[in-house]
Amino acid sequence: MTTTTSIKRLGFFTRLLDQASAAERYRLATEQIAQAEKCGFDSAWIAQHHFHEGEGGLPAPFVFLAHAAAHTSRIRLGTGIVTLPLELPIRVAEDAVVTDLLSGGRLEVGVGPGGNLTAFTAFNLDSNDRHGLFDRHLDMLKTAWSGGTLPGGDKLYPSSPTLVDRIWQATFTVPGARRAGAAGDGLMLSRTQPRSPDAPKASLADIQNPMLDAYFEALPKGREPRILASRTVFIADDRKEAMKLAEAGLLRMRHRLAATGNLSSGNLVGDLIAAMDVHIGTPDEVIASLQADATLQRATDLTMQVHSIDPPHPYILRSIELFADKVAPALGWTPEVKAGARQVA
Repeated sequence: MTTTTSIKRLGFFTRLLDQASAAERYRLATEQIAQAEKCGFDSAWIAQHHFHEGEGGLPAPFVFLAHAAAHTSRIRLGTGIVTLPLELPIRVAEDAVVTDLLSGGRLEVGVGPGGNLTAFTAFNLDSNDRHGLFDRHLDMLKTAWSGGTLPGGDKLYPSSPTLVDRIWQATFTVPGARRAGAAGDGLMLSRTQPRSPDAPKASLADIQNPMLDAYFEALPKGREPRILASRTVFIADDRKEAMKLAEAGLLRMRHRLAATGNLSSGNLVGDLIAAMDVHIGTPDEVIASLQADATLQRATDLTMQVHSIDPPHPYILRSIELFADKVAPALGWTPEVKAGARQVA
């Protein structure tokens, strides 16, 4: 079993789910990313979601990341993810290059086949074709970014060839992890995954470690592994305060409990925390919780998100600060720059 000794890079991930209008969500998310940079985080990630306000409501990730780049100076900016089967791959290649150039080469590109299958109908596509579309579109992206000749004889302009080495593939499966490894791409692991009926009490590590095994086995010799583990983390100065906010946020997600957990304890919020793999509480409590997650012993990047708690904006900013100051160092992370050393207005 291949392992890493500590988290090399720290990330912040936002689903843009603040209880506000779309424009206000984008403004708050920009502030959260600026806060993450100020606190020394290495990367910030945003998700693409079409149509559904409750899922995040950001259909144009490169537009937003270009805006975020203008309000930051160092932090790397990533898509987590672009639903590649729904996109024209040449347009993704072009938008990514322009965003990368505007950000000073800070773009990371996470891609995946997509989880919201209803969106395929609106795009006049069959969701059953998503994996084939994903493979073809990813090949086209790599051809375009590497300077290859496109159908018709054209080549991409402007170009950013190093984007080929900044691709991350998101997956829920062992075959998907093996595909990412064989390609030499980064692997993105989700914050939670449904348990199978035959193993309802399996830990997240039980599910994701076989994926990591497949990734390492397929990774070309000499290729540096890149494994991003996203985790739901909400840290507060007071445990009672954290649990009060968790109750408000998680109960909005209770309709998903039947698919992800059970009510065996008789405590709905407690069951939701367990079913959705939430790490919550004071810094010391979250440190202990994350240290018990065996997957993180093999990850290179740990990315925190507050979803499904989705607390108010000031608590997100404080959670980011506590994570960088108290929790991440206990997991072996060392910031590359001193927290708060610079900030771009």
